[in-house]
Amino acid sequence: MFTGIIETLGLVKTLRKEDQNLHITIESAISTELKIDQSVAHNGVCLTVVSFEQNTHTVTAIEETLSKTNLRALKEGDLVNLERCMQMNGRLDGHIVQGHVDQTAECVDLKERGGSWEYTFKYDGSMGNITVEKGSVCVNGISLTVVNSLENQFSVAIIPYTFENTNLQQVRPGHLVNLEFDIIGKYVARLMQK
Repeated sequence: MFTGIIETLGLVKTLRKEDQNLHITIESAISTELKIDQSVAHNGVCLTVVSFEQNTHTVTAIEETLSKTNLRALKEGDLVNLERCMQMNGRLDGHIVQGHVDQTAECVDLKERGGSWEYTFKYDGSMGNITVEKGSVCVNGISLTVVNSLENQFSVAIIPYTFENTNLQQVRPGHLVNLEFDIIGKYVARLMQK
């Protein structure tokens, strides 16, 4: 369980393919504090730490994960958003995030708004996922509030702190992001279908 509040950015140091798996080694400020078998969200994808040394840690993404997330497009030197799992005695500053990406979306527009940024993302609506205005959505692991919800598309407003401390600073039109839709909304939508 995560909150969507990014702890730090990680730098992709190496990518190593092994059969259908991708081993991702990341350098970050929290890598030295991690333990083997610990769950950490990488761009919103819950992955298990399989090894670490000095200031890096390694996680493995399997084919299923790669096919459904933007991790398949990672390159050495890319930044990833990192969040360790939520502590049960802590505040839920974002929203309930499982670390299970529902699908990817394409950034279709980016506007600078005099000190903030507005990103618009388009996604495949055939999977039944929805957003609602003022509702929560997780983009690359970041808990965000929807400011404009249209069919198969939504916008979010980004404050300077979020822009500077997440990998949204690298996202431009044409880039893929990971989406995890609000769990409560998913349950309500499922019940309405029955």
